[in-house]
Amino acid sequence: MEDIIKILGKRIRSYRIQLGYSQERLAEKSSCHPTYIGQIERGEKNPTIESIEKIAKALGISLSQLFEKIDTENQSDKAIPAQSYELILSKSRSEQESIYRILLELDRYKKE
Repeated sequence: MEDIIKILGKRIRSYRIQLGYSQERLAEKSSCHPTYIGQIERGEKNPTIESIEKIAKALGISLSQLFEKIDTENQSDKAIPAQSYELILSKSRSEQESIYRILLELDRYKKE
């Protein structure tokens, strides 16, 4: 199982990619060093809460949004929904909308 530092790093990377930011751009906007951003994204560094707050602000998200559903990811009975959430989160807004429409269609088809 992944620990919270790795999960958080993946989340930060997902949000950064959604915005089209490079690690350098995120570092500039958050006043963190680019190497530090990379280490956080790879789960190699345990960031301070101050750094996490700076990064969240640079990404234009709240801390609660960054940590949303993070506690359920290590519970085996919640693994599929959590993995699905992370997968969808890693996609662009238009891709997320397409995935959602597909899920709605699958659900509708199943009911027929």
